[in-house]
Amino acid sequence: MNYDYLIVGAGLFGSVFAHEMKKKGKSCLVIEKRNHIAGNIYTQKQEDIWVHKYGAHIFHTSDKTVWEYVNQFAEFNQYINSPVAIYKGELYNMPFNMNTFSRMWGILTPMQAKEIIEKQIDQAGILEPANLEEQAISLVGTDVYEKLVKGYTEKQWGRDCKELPAFIIKRLPLRFTYDNNYFNDRYQGIPIGGYTQIVEKLLLGIEVKCSVEYKEFLAKAEDTFGKILYTGMIDEFFDYQLGALEYRSLRFEEETLLDMDNYQGNAVVNYTEREVPYTRIIEHKHFEFGRQPSTVITREYPAAWKKGDEPYYPINDEKNSALYEAYRELAQKEKNILFGGRLGQYKYYDMDKVIQAALLMAKEEG
Repeated sequence: MNYDYLIVGAGLFGSVFAHEMKKKGKSCLVIEKRNHIAGNIYTQKQEDIWVHKYGAHIFHTSDKTVWEYVNQFAEFNQYINSPVAIYKGELYNMPFNMNTFSRMWGILTPMQAKEIIEKQIDQAGILEPANLEEQAISLVGTDVYEKLVKGYTEKQWGRDCKELPAFIIKRLPLRFTYDNNYFNDRYQGIPIGGYTQIVEKLLLGIEVKCSVEYKEFLAKAEDTFGKILYTGMIDEFFDYQLGALEYRSLRFEEETLLDMDNYQGNAVVNYTEREVPYTRIIEHKHFEFGRQPSTVITREYPAAWKKGDEPYYPINDEKNSALYEAYRELAQKEKNILFGGRLGQYKYYDMDKVIQAALLMAKEEG
């Protein structure tokens, strides 16, 4: 067959693009290397609970157009992301707000909290932060840094904060209100019935082949394609000819507790001391206010990435950013090949930004 587009990757970016091009009358074939669609937002029902198989995904946006777009494909609940953090048996609200400061210092007013933080920043005397530790302390003081930033960040990056560049943390928002809502966005929620249904509806009427590797498929394909949208790793597309981009990966340890209806009382609990090997525990039922008699939890372990592992977070430091720019220049020379998504564009995208970018690309394609 002759297709207008071969779309490599059945994640959110590729699926939105395919949906929009089908609406324009274009023929699309979608291939996916995993054995399922929906990429990292894939959800699966277990014990009557929708489990986020690749970590927690909470939809949030301030873009009304994107909110209305995604609501075509699912009904969203009123879930508000309000994670808590545990440090050596002490429990704190996130993001850093008056509930956090009251618990940490036994104070009640914003003025008291500001005085403590400003005093700690002054005592540190950091004028030009030379590393991430100094940058964080210059923003939030020593107590918040030591208890809620240091260990979590070191686990995420696999390196001591003194060895990480200061620019990684541009800001650490402090809220001097008693508000545990993690996001500032106008619209927020979880799709009732999970995320996979959204991608299923996006791809309705479009041919999809799972468990298919792009290069193997292309070598054997008898079909022809007008254009290709590639949402995999841009360096892998070019056979790493300029070198490999770096990522951080994740390992998930899932546990079903049949004799327990509530493990931790919250959907997301962060563990901020470095000695605890995982960064957080997700209890999936709380995303949809579940009352099932059992529960499913997932521990998230940050991991070093090597070729063959799943890349989750691009390491957007100076070296990798320069290497990506070199690959992007190569990509611009490719005729009839588009690159999109967090791997194709080496960029960490929130879901709403993925949709925005895919809609823009589809619009530009006409």
